[in-house]
Amino acid sequence: MRTTVGIIGAGPAGLLLARLLHNAGIDSVVLESRDRAYVERRQRAGILEQGTVDVLRAAGAGERMDREGLRHDGIELRFDRTRHRVDFPALTGGKSVMVYAQTEVCKDLIALQIEEGGPLLFEAEALAVEGADTDTPRIRFRHQGAEDVLECDYVVGCDGFWGVARRAIPAELSRTFERTYPFGWLGILADAAPSHDELVYARHDRGFALLSMRSPSVSRLYLQVPEGTDAEAWSDEEIWDELERRFETADDWRLERGPITQKSVTPMRSFVHEPMRHGRLFLAGDAAHIVPPTGAKGLNLAVGDVVTFARALVHRRETGSAELLDAYSATCLRRVWQAERFSYDMTTLLHRAPDATPFDDRLQVARLRRIASSRAAETDLAEAYTGFPVG
Repeated sequence: MRTTVGIIGAGPAGLLLARLLHNAGIDSVVLESRDRAYVERRQRAGILEQGTVDVLRAAGAGERMDREGLRHDGIELRFDRTRHRVDFPALTGGKSVMVYAQTEVCKDLIALQIEEGGPLLFEAEALAVEGADTDTPRIRFRHQGAEDVLECDYVVGCDGFWGVARRAIPAELSRTFERTYPFGWLGILADAAPSHDELVYARHDRGFALLSMRSPSVSRLYLQVPEGTDAEAWSDEEIWDELERRFETADDWRLERGPITQKSVTPMRSFVHEPMRHGRLFLAGDAAHIVPPTGAKGLNLAVGDVVTFARALVHRRETGSAELLDAYSATCLRRVWQAERFSYDMTTLLHRAPDATPFDDRLQVARLRRIASSRAAETDLAEAYTGFPVG
């Protein structure tokens, strides 16, 4: 097989890249190790930045998102039983975010790819990227029980942290930066109407809590728990009781309960690999960087990566210049590090460390009060949350 761009991974980054390339008249092949059903039910992110929403619309993949997604114009911060709303449009010149699950983004892009795009091979396991530093990189993969080779002009690794793409960059050229956190998120899906019409981020002496949603009838909620916690060690009643404690306010707000249909624990980490390019191999999304979910940046960063690559490749075709392709890693990393900074700030602002002192607690509350009382501080949060410019 041969193509211009070989894409490893059919998550939102790989699928969106295939769509952007198709719209630009550039052929690609997408290899995905899992089956279609798995990709379409894999629960991940649910918050789309303004820029991501705009990209999906421009790519022709926004129709169902605009019909079923939930536009949010702010978030609520809770601390010391008080509530403070951050108004995004008022602080950012009109920007908002969209609640629309990654599973739904993938469903939309898969349908478009199958109907209009190039080959999308499920259960096609990438085994190695070869010749990344040559003009003819190759992806060796296994599909339907047999090994095959996809010859490419370019390879884009959208295959996540554990994928093969990053391994093709020589160790002596690689630098990694990471931080692990001593807590995780116990997340639940519940058949219960959301208890608030926007996301609620709660700082409590017992730990962080987040109220989110997937639809008008399905709630997504999270509790800070110690690292290594077993989700099944928490009964449904214990989860709801703890959520009520952490979301408590001085007014008459109440938490809606319902049947819990899914529970899991997500570890928290920050990770960046530099560079994001080696020869004709380009890394995108979790293959190159991971952020703690507090800032809602993971999927959106991946979108920024593939938009940057597609734009650079079109520039190469139209002008003959490789300038933007050569700048890919530096361009992406500027945005990545801002997102890492924001995600770290949000995480340390709202989570209580196991060794936290009363001094640490007072500092957190002081930081939150600063946001609630200063338009400048509030604007900084709103601008980062709704999204950094691509490129």
